[in-house]
Amino acid sequence: MNSIYHFFKNLCDNKKYFTKYKKLGDFPFDKKMLSCRNDGIFPDLAIRLNKNNKMFTGGELIELKDSDSYSVSSFNSTIPSKSKNIKELIAGENSIIKRQMEKAGNDIYSLPVRDVFYLIRGRKKQHTKICLVYGSFFETINIENLISQSFLQVLDERLKESGKEIPEQLKQSLISIFSQQQNFSKVRNVEKASVKLRFRIMTEVKAEGNILNSKKYPEIKDNTLNFLLPLDSEIDEKDYMEKLKIVFDSDFQTIRNFKIKHLLNGYFKVFQTDI
Repeated sequence: MNSIYHFFKNLCDNKKYFTKYKKLGDFPFDKKMLSCRNDGIFPDLAIRLNKNNKMFTGGELIELKDSDSYSVSSFNSTIPSKSKNIKELIAGENSIIKRQMEKAGNDIYSLPVRDVFYLIRGRKKQHTKICLVYGSFFETINIENLISQSFLQVLDERLKESGKEIPEQLKQSLISIFSQQQNFSKVRNVEKASVKLRFRIMTEVKAEGNILNSKKYPEIKDNTLNFLLPLDSEIDEKDYMEKLKIVFDSDFQTIRNFKIKHLLNGYFKVFQTDI
């Protein structure tokens, strides 16, 4: 069976390797569980889909984040999010991701919207923290709003510097136009220019969103492996517990579970084990 819950179980079974490998990408992930694996493009890993299984659908996308400190390394090009439409990741018939998923026997479009998780490792002196965390830990406002409000800051700064003013309606129209990440990722070809230009978005995690920060999130202890899922209701908590009990069976008793308060985005359920 394949799902993010089974993936966490595989991490727990092989947790000793988190301190042995210099690169997180060298961790011995269960290849049979994956529909694709890449280096340098999103997603780094994808879980295989399960046909006709409503409890464990599979299909989750995972990005690896590795750091030699207790800071989450920056996100290059892809803004962290809680979900992705698979069509956004597959560009054309020659897409590497598409070819890998089809080779794995997946009906790719049977699950068009995929949950996104981040496997984060931070190392500080002789200590290590690993967190498998759902993307809403970082996407506390939607991406379109994040981009448009950032663009508004740039626009306001330039207007103030130049001493110029523009109507508020025009300002709002401009920032709404520049709210899609795809607008920045395309290469721009300007006539008579000998170079092409492509704007690249880089996302850095603030202290409030840094799950490795011991002062902000002291519950995430040194030398632990953690699985974090959002809590919107008591039903979510019961659902998580039920699924993990099925996957772990008697080993579930070895996993600690508790809640933490995200400083910007409600509560998260944490499943934790020592490494």
